[in-house]
Amino acid sequence: MAVGKNKRLTKSKKGSRKKAVDPFLKKEWYKLIAPSIFANKECGRTIITKTQGTKIASEGLKGRVIELSLGDLNTNEEVSYRKIKLCVEDVQGYNCLMNFHGMDMTRDKLCSLIKKKQSIIEGSVDVRTTDGYIVRMFCIAFTKPQDGQHKVTCYAQSTKIRAIRAKMVAHMSELGGKGDLKTLVKELISGNAGDEIIKDCASIFPIKDCHIRKVKVLKKPKFDVTALMEWHTDDTKTDVGQAVAPAEAETLVAGSGGRL
Repeated sequence: MAVGKNKRLTKSKKGSRKKAVDPFLKKEWYKLIAPSIFANKECGRTIITKTQGTKIASEGLKGRVIELSLGDLNTNEEVSYRKIKLCVEDVQGYNCLMNFHGMDMTRDKLCSLIKKKQSIIEGSVDVRTTDGYIVRMFCIAFTKPQDGQHKVTCYAQSTKIRAIRAKMVAHMSELGGKGDLKTLVKELISGNAGDEIIKDCASIFPIKDCHIRKVKVLKKPKFDVTALMEWHTDDTKTDVGQAVAPAEAETLVAGSGGRL
C-alpha cells in the first residue's frame, strides 16, 4: 500500500509520550566553604544544573544565600539559637567561597525571652564599617526587678526607655564603626556586646537578656577577590619556623691556640 494513499501510516502511535529522564542526572554538587572565623569551614553542599550552552553553573551559584546555625558552624550547642546567613561570592572549581550576609535569632529563643510584667526595649541603627559595608543592627533588652523589690511588675518609664535606647544605639554605632566587617562579625559571634550594654545601662534602669538580635548587610563594596580571600585565610596559623637545636660548645685541644 502506498504511503500517500493512507494518511494513518505517517502518524505516530496514539498516546506515545516522551521518555521520562531523571532530572538529577543533569545536576552537580558544589561544596560550601564558610569563612575562616568559623570552626567548620566545609559546612554543606548545594546543587545546580550543569553548564549548558550560555547558562553557566557558576554564575547561577553566585548570590545564593545560605542560612546556617552558629551551633553547627562553631560546634557549640549553647549558641544554636543564632542563625548566620552566608552569601556565595565566588566559585573556584567545585568550591563556593562564602561571605557574611546577616545574622538572626531563632523564633523559639525570642519567644522564650518575652514575658509579662516587664518592658521590652528595642533599638536599631545603620553603621558603616571601615571597609565600606553598610550594616543595620537591631538590639533587644528587657527590664528586670531591682534587688530586694517586692513589687510584681518592673515596667520602666518612657524617659528611661529612651535613655537606654540611646545607649544601645551609641554602643552599636561604636561597635560597627571602629573596624572592618570581619572584626564586627567576630564581636557578634562572641556575644559580649549585650553584657557591655547591660553594664552601661545599670545606672539608668536594671535590664537583662540584652542581645544584638538581628544584623542585615544593606550595601556591599565592589567585589574584590583579594578581600574575599582574607576572609578565608586563617589569621591564627602563622609561620613561625622550626625550633633550632642549641649550638654545642667546641672543645679546644691543649696547646692548639699558639704558634707551632
